[in-house]
Amino acid sequence: MKGFAGKVAVVTGAGSGIGQALAVELARSGAKVAISDVDTEGLAQTEEQVKAIGAPVKADRLDVTEREAFLAYADEVAEHFGKVNQIYNNAGIAFTGDIEISQFKDIERVMDVDFWGVVNGTKAFLPHVIASGDGHVINISSVFGLFSVPGQAAYNSAKFAVRGFTEALRQEMILARHPVAVTTVHPGGIKTAIARNATAAEGLDSDQLAKLFDKRLARTSPQQAARVILDAVRKKKARVLVGNDAKVMDLMVRVAGPYYQQLFGPVMGRLMPKV
Repeated sequence: MKGFAGKVAVVTGAGSGIGQALAVELARSGAKVAISDVDTEGLAQTEEQVKAIGAPVKADRLDVTEREAFLAYADEVAEHFGKVNQIYNNAGIAFTGDIEISQFKDIERVMDVDFWGVVNGTKAFLPHVIASGDGHVINISSVFGLFSVPGQAAYNSAKFAVRGFTEALRQEMILARHPVAVTTVHPGGIKTAIARNATAAEGLDSDQLAKLFDKRLARTSPQQAARVILDAVRKKKARVLVGNDAKVMDLMVRVAGPYYQQLFGPVMGRLMPKV
């Protein structure tokens, strides 16, 4: 894919799924990549794939919720490669549970990783991508950042927040005339490990929920998702929907307005396993 040769790209959550696919596709496109994850085994596998392509790679364990470590990491990456052009804030987790039965700590954990991880990554790398003269911030929201469903209040909250944060950042970069493009990504059902690694409120079977997601909702491969995202980055799009399901659901919400809640609630109620 054209437009990435010589660029330095940072990808969080690169140990599996979309993050891993992004790292590999970026390497194939001529980019130098800095990859991180809390899953060191998955991260090592991604590093091996990137090295096999022949691309320069820096791999580090990083918990995106640890702000000071993230700030230090950004400086280390910039020093290692001499610059940073792109940051892909991709790391995320999932949790299922109605608000009534969810614990505060469960909601806070999702917000810490899925929202504050994006804020930490954006703030840590923004000075570097501005200084590059050809910067790009890519933040991964979700189709659940476009509409809400029962049982996903924590995830919905985080992904809606990522959307608002990123759209505000794009406007600020334009007003400040900084050489930084900003893209919000809304993936639909992607065949990744996020559902299998997700947690759930007491009384819900995480394995059953993961099987349900993989069987009925996951339609797009991580490799397909990565190619769609990188094409949007190359074209400097403000927003990208990944997967036909995301496009259909976005259209439904636009057409139905707030009435979509009357449509989606019963459907999700039938799909979700009973406590």
